[in-house]
Amino acid sequence: MQFGPVPLSEAEGAVLAHSLSLGGTVRLKKGHVLTAWDLDLVGQHGVKEVIVARLRAGDVGEDAAAEALARVFNGSNIRAANASTGRVNLHATQAGLFRADRRLVDALNSIDPSITFACLADHSSVQSGEMVGTIKIIPLAVSGASLDQAKAAIAMSDLAHVRPFRPVRAGLISTMLPSLKITVMDKTRQLLAGRLSPSGSSLDEESRVAHDADAVAGEIVRMAEIHQLIIVFGASAVTDPEDVIPAAIRRAGGTVERVGMPVDPGNLLVLGLLGDIPVIGAPGCARSPKENGFDWVLARILAGEAVTSTDIARMGVGGLLKEIPSRPQPRQVGPVQS
Repeated sequence: MQFGPVPLSEAEGAVLAHSLSLGGTVRLKKGHVLTAWDLDLVGQHGVKEVIVARLRAGDVGEDAAAEALARVFNGSNIRAANASTGRVNLHATQAGLFRADRRLVDALNSIDPSITFACLADHSSVQSGEMVGTIKIIPLAVSGASLDQAKAAIAMSDLAHVRPFRPVRAGLISTMLPSLKITVMDKTRQLLAGRLSPSGSSLDEESRVAHDADAVAGEIVRMAEIHQLIIVFGASAVTDPEDVIPAAIRRAGGTVERVGMPVDPGNLLVLGLLGDIPVIGAPGCARSPKENGFDWVLARILAGEAVTSTDIARMGVGGLLKEIPSRPQPRQVGPVQS
């Protein structure tokens, strides 16, 4: 592609590189292919030259290039909008978990700086209609050779897709201590129901029991017969792998996958399994509506992913979330040393 200023006499058929306002309502937009009539009008306003782009043999214009990439994009549950100014936006067609392979996205973006693909972070929760990515052609045209390479890269099915949420029937076990107010437990139940609803899931019941491993274990066994997900909110935070909630999972015949996670807020999460039923010991911060590590694990489970200890261990980068003001002990416990 040739780019630069040219006299009006040489500009017919070229692509206007910068918008021109000629007074009143007359405006020629960037990307407009200049006609003889356009150039006559421009000349009447005293303009002597314009900055344009001329496509060489094999070049593809920005909108055509963006549309070509959108047509071969192969991500399930994602639709492409129409191209405009070299851009095509991508939107989820279902609520679910957005997945993107960094290695494949990086390879696509390394082909040619003129061709870019930007998307949400891997494992982002999305709703139907939400924008999840954008294809953008930077200049007014790209070479056909680069476009062909990009088409092959963006057609990879694992590049990006949305894994739909699956509705589940969930049971809540809340443990009780004199220090925990009933109103707090009621609010926790309401917030949990709200967290489940975007996936079409339901909170079918809540059982309130003593803060005791045997009592919790009995409820885990009972609920596993009728629910697809069990969430336990302890009246007291987990402080050890042998504490009430992890001990209860084991006594129920289950396995404990992980105690603790490198996400803050959310450090004190417990993840276990009873057969194929996930059991989550929710951290205290999940009593707040603000995003925390519990949300990350819950979203993966609702999308049908089997969350492992290794998966949680990899959440540390990006795992420092915003502070929750109501937490009893803020992160900053003393003056910052300069």
